[in-house]
Amino acid sequence: MLLALPLLLIGFFLLLVVLVLMIEVRVLSYAYRKIGVRPRYMFIVLLLTLVGSQFNIPLYSVTVPRGTTVVAINVGGALVPMLLSLYLFLKLRMYVRMLVGITVVAVIVHGLATLVPGVGIAVPMLIPPLVAAGVGLILSFRRAPPVAYVSGSMGALIGADVTNLHRLAELGAPVVAIGGAGTFDGVFLTGIIAGLIT
Repeated sequence: MLLALPLLLIGFFLLLVVLVLMIEVRVLSYAYRKIGVRPRYMFIVLLLTLVGSQFNIPLYSVTVPRGTTVVAINVGGALVPMLLSLYLFLKLRMYVRMLVGITVVAVIVHGLATLVPGVGIAVPMLIPPLVAAGVGLILSFRRAPPVAYVSGSMGALIGADVTNLHRLAELGAPVVAIGGAGTFDGVFLTGIIAGLIT
């Protein structure tokens, strides 16, 4: 009787975890479908994003007062969103609207981005997706989800990481990854939430 209770609690916890994962996967598949990713490719994009967030590709190194900082690009937080955004950019041919959206989000995110010494660049989690969703709805009401995704993900990358590369010495980190640590959540959530909101 005493042994059955912990087993029951463990079983309930595992069931809850599976349920939450199923809901998240369905929500993400819905968001990707709205953005313009076909269902058969959705799992590949999601897997590349989540697994790729653990890998950085070194680009170059910079000498800073405390030694050398390697600048890298995160696969899941930068490379996958960039490729998906490029695909949507070329497929939908809404060049001006998407470039305007990227610029607006990048300017706002740059103003909100803060440098965290030893860690990287942090961005508030909810403001960029809301801005991207608003931009998507204003610029293209009928095709708001893909415009919001491209504007949000690329705007977050440019506004947070790319425009702050000149401040590497202030970070004091041995590796700085574009789309890594503090920005991954911002880029991933911005694209997904913006797509869902619109």
